[in-house]
Amino acid sequence: MNVRSLATAAVFALIACLLAATPAQAATFVTFTPQTISVPKLPESGVVHSVTPVGTVSLDMTATQTAYVVSKMRVNDATIRSLFDNEIVCRGPGGWSKNMVIGQNVYDTNSGSPNQDVTLYTRFLVHPGVAGTVTCTANVRGNSLSPTSDATYRLVSGYLTFADTSVTNATDGQPVQSSVSTGVRGLHTGSPKVWEPSLDHFTLPSTVQGLNVVGDVELQVCLRGITCDKYKSTQVKFTLFVNQWKADGTLCKSDSSIQVTHEVPYWVHHKYVPLNKADFTVSKAPGCVPRFNAYVKAEWLSGEAAGIQGTATGLTDSEGSTTTHDSDMSHAYVLPY
Repeated sequence: MNVRSLATAAVFALIACLLAATPAQAATFVTFTPQTISVPKLPESGVVHSVTPVGTVSLDMTATQTAYVVSKMRVNDATIRSLFDNEIVCRGPGGWSKNMVIGQNVYDTNSGSPNQDVTLYTRFLVHPGVAGTVTCTANVRGNSLSPTSDATYRLVSGYLTFADTSVTNATDGQPVQSSVSTGVRGLHTGSPKVWEPSLDHFTLPSTVQGLNVVGDVELQVCLRGITCDKYKSTQVKFTLFVNQWKADGTLCKSDSSIQVTHEVPYWVHHKYVPLNKADFTVSKAPGCVPRFNAYVKAEWLSGEAAGIQGTATGLTDSEGSTTTHDSDMSHAYVLPY
């Protein structure tokens, strides 16, 4: 994780502490009770997840309001290498819903790997567009990666919060946010670059002084249909680009300072890659206007095939349920200030 991502995580933690200390904000913040999470073994076919709700928050919203919801989870002490997902499921007025999930495998406690202790942030903007109450629940989703044995791991700490209840929208009244659609965008010799997640051109109010731009990427190691050596890894470079434009359509300002390269072994399989440009200052130079775009450029450098994961489909609402939902994965958004 790069320095700015760490700094942003520290801000989230500070916000959480402040909200926890304010009784009036109790409905919009909850800490997770440390607990042991049980996850089922791999089935012979299909996917079976345990779904453990660990906290719920609610917020009364107007039709024009946008809020920022964040879930932090830290787990360790796994008995068997297992899938660990941090999922937020939100429901609101008029049947509105929006869900997000970020996942990564957690190694068993005897592995000696740093991946035996994993912290994930799931975060996005909520904008139902209709006045009413929005309720969001944080779930720990998971399964053992053994075909013969169930497993457990420990939810050590975490929280769910509406970290900002008044996020500035674009001039069209919509939040600046976009998720990668269903499927996996391949990264390999035949397709070494992917520009996702991306935010198409958007215009902000002239009063905005700066942007906090986030690109949260879910990297998958090895792809279906492509031969993969499970004892090797992939190496991918990620760069977050933020651009401001002039009224005549030419470039005003560009930033690509947020970069990170990861080498990820197959057994991690899903790697959470957070990218954050927290302080993009809006230029007031002649001709420049508050019009922007942003995207993550992923570059395959070597090793096994990989990909950027899009929306996860058909996730069970609870363990063993017949009802399902979709949850976005790789995504980008902007918090103007």
